Amino acid sequence: MLFSGSCAFFLLLLKYQFSVSIASEPMCSKFAYDEQLLEKMIRQEIKVEMMQNDIKKTQEAVSITLEEIKKTSVEVSKTLESLQNNATEVIKGIIRDKEKNEENMKKPSVAFFAHNVPDLKLDRTDKIIIFTTATTNEGSGYDISTGIFTAPVGGLYQFIVNYCTYLKQHSPLGLVLSGNVIARSSNYDGDYYTCSSFSAVIRVKSSEKVWVKCLSCGSSRNLFKNGWMMNSFSGILINK
Repeated sequence: MLFSGSCAFFLLLLKYQFSVSIASEPMCSKFAYDEQLLEKMIRQEIKVEMMQNDIKKTQEAVSITLEEIKKTSVEVSKTLESLQNNATEVIKGIIRDKEKNEENMKKPSVAFFAHNVPDLKLDRTDKIIIFTTATTNEGSGYDISTGIFTAPVGGLYQFIVNYCTYLKQHSPLGLVLSGNVIARSSNYDGDYYTCSSFSAVIRVKSSEKVWVKCLSCGSSRNLFKNGWMMNSFSGILINK
């Protein structure tokens, strides 16, 4: 009897716990699964849409960046081309300067400057004026003993004659190339000792001779010199 009562009590207790358990469980709609699935699909669509927007923005940013890179590439190409052209011109200039320097090194240096005329008398026609001091004589073309310049190489030369005239006297002088007078001058002053000059640019062949001589001279004619007034004869090779 006691056992039967105990069993009845235990059964009642289990029934009570089962009832409480059932009462605590939430009651779900029969469409709960469908609702949850729909909610998940909506969330996924929203995420996909956001991802699409992000991708679109990224594509636009990439397109802008690519366009900027393209423009920069064009500018860089132009800059490189300009630098290349400038470098080419610089190199050409260096080559030209080098060739010019080499040419100048090959070109012989010919120049002379002579002064000091011991014999100032213009007493006879065709007398060669001898300048006995050669300050410069590159190429050794001028002979101080004869007053004659012999071209060591052919080329275009410039010659200058400076002369001073005695008071109240004429001094007709001429520049001679191989016997032919190519330039001439005469100076006169009744009150002062004066100086004058004349020059010529002429082509001279190798070994041709150039000198200064007196034209229409006589015993009463003389050159003049002092500490300030100098007679001189000079020449230089301009171009071979």
